[in-house]
Amino acid sequence: MDTERKFTISSWLRSPTGLVLLAFLAIAAFYLVTEHTAHFFGFLPYALLLLCPLLHLFMHGGHGGHGGHNGHSDNTEAQGQSPAGGKR
Repeated sequence: MDTERKFTISSWLRSPTGLVLLAFLAIAAFYLVTEHTAHFFGFLPYALLLLCPLLHLFMHGGHGGHGGHNGHSDNTEAQGQSPAGGKR
């Protein structure tokens, strides 16, 4: 007889304890935002600057995302071909 259940986060969050925790976190977040809006908005410019390197890494998929895009090169017109790949 297998009475052991598999633990998952989603099932725990739907339990009474998880719902109480989510409600408490929502109330705490509301009061933090309403009481500390001046601090929060003062931090936003710095947060955007701190996010720039992370966004750069995620948008390029790490380093090496700048070169060699599937064999396309910028000098196709210099080789006598149009950018679409056909001869002139």
